[in-house]
Order: sequence, then structure tokens, then C-alpha cells
Amino acid sequence: MSEAGRFITFEGGEGAGKSTQVTRLADRLRSLGLEAIATREPGGTPNAEALRGLLLNGFAEPLAPASEAMIFSAARIDHLEKLVRPALARGAFVVCDRFADSTRAYQGALGHISGDFIDTLERLAVGETMPDLTFMLDLPAEDGLSRANLRRGANRADRFESEAIGFHRGLRDSFLKIAAAQPQRCVVMDGARTVDEIADDVWRLVERRFLGAAA
Repeated sequence: MSEAGRFITFEGGEGAGKSTQVTRLADRLRSLGLEAIATREPGGTPNAEALRGLLLNGFAEPLAPASEAMIFSAARIDHLEKLVRPALARGAFVVCDRFADSTRAYQGALGHISGDFIDTLERLAVGETMPDLTFMLDLPAEDGLSRANLRRGANRADRFESEAIGFHRGLRDSFLKIAAAQPQRCVVMDGARTVDEIADDVWRLVERRFLGAAA
């Protein structure tokens, strides 16, 4: 691996299995003696986690989608400056559950924010720190919500889980369109398969792209 680190993200709808695959990949990288940081958005730093709480408990729901997108971006700026970029600079792998594609899908396409606004927000918040590789875990919306309900148990659904099924179907379409527009970065994977099957395919691709003979 080169001195620069690698930034890998997982995207997809609710219940697609992103957090599980983030943990699996980070653990496998660490098993080779590599530094690997598992993180999430919104979140990853104390300030960003505080904003996450406001976003997921519905605080931002009455606001315009553009305002909500700006709060997500504020959390992203803190996350990038305090965790992601320093880790990449020292050669670590950063494996993240959601990133800018989620803002583009949730607040952009489904919030009907103009592409120009999202592009500008992404340029200001993200700059050149785009993922080297993004896995889109694809799953029918109904299946994903069923998984999310089982995972949540008796806990209250968050701001996005509680949206109607049409929202989640549109979300799936938005992620697939992002992947189709950026095929060199994005890889769509069938999220209906077993955790082990997905993890093995993720590993094979990471190994081939970033580790070479070192794996």
C-alpha cells in the first residue's frame, strides 16, 4: 500500500447491512497488521455525534431539506477535519458507514434540492476527500425496513426509518443512480445475500484494488 491511506464507504437504505460490513472489513484489515478505523456518518467525532442525535430524533424534520442537508454537512466537516483526513494522512484505512452519497440521495433526490446546491455543498464540505471505493448494498425497501425493525426491537424508529415505504423505494433508486453515474468508484452488491457472502466479495475487491501481494 502507498503512504496515503484509503477511504472506503458503505451506502444503502435502512437495514441494508452497512454497519455490519464496516466492522467486518475493518477487522479483516487489522488482522493484516494494518491500521483501520471504522466510523460512521453523521457521527465519528463528539461534535458530529451530537449533531447526529439532533438529526435522527427529528429535530431537523420541520426544517427545509436544504437546511437539513447543511446540518449533515456541518457534521461531515468536523468528521473529516478531526478524524478522516488525519487518519488518511498517516496511511490508515478509513471505513465509513455512509458519507456524501447519503446526503445526495436523502436530501438531494428525495428532498428535491437542486443538483447545483448539492454539488456546491459537497464541494465545500468534502473537497477532494472523496472515497476511493464505495460499496452500495442494494436491498428491496420492504426487506430493509423489516431488518431495521427487528434490529430496533422495542426502540422508537428514527427520523428516517419512520418515513413511508415510497420514500424508501425512492431512496433505493437514488443510490442505484449514483452508482450508475460513478461506476469506477461505486460497486453495487446484492444486500439480500448472507453476511459472509457479502463480506467475502467486499474483501476480494479491497484486496485486489489496494493490497496487492501484501494480502
